[in-house]
Amino acid sequence: MTWEVRVQEPAFDVGIEQARWFGTRHDVGAIVSFTGLVRDFNERPDVEALTLEHFPGMTEKALADIARQASERWQLEGIGIIHRVGRLLPGDVIVLVSVASAHRRDAFEACDFVMDYLKTRAPFWKKEHTASGDYWVSERQSDRDDADRWEQQ
Repeated sequence: MTWEVRVQEPAFDVGIEQARWFGTRHDVGAIVSFTGLVRDFNERPDVEALTLEHFPGMTEKALADIARQASERWQLEGIGIIHRVGRLLPGDVIVLVSVASAHRRDAFEACDFVMDYLKTRAPFWKKEHTASGDYWVSERQSDRDDADRWEQQ
């Protein structure tokens, strides 16, 4: 099982990354991906931009730990995670999680797990910029609830 974790400012092409990670693999029967985009609304309806901050080194380690945990829970062939930082605009790709497995169920569940843990356990801080001012985005209870459900399984 292989994985790649990257935190970066530049944009990336989802198709190119997925092909690079899994394109020549013949042991993969399913790839499940999640691509997250910056919305123009969140806590306020007029988001003009989003700035993401992180702790270099610590963030990559946390993402690698999440990938490791997924690989211990499900039979996977690979995981790719890319998360952008810096200033992003509505419509920009912010995150890509791709999970490969011989079977679809493992890939679906592992991708869901990785996203739930990424949202609650990876050290990222989001500041939204709006016409009415800037603010730090608060963690949502629904994200905590989503991640907590994996503790009971």
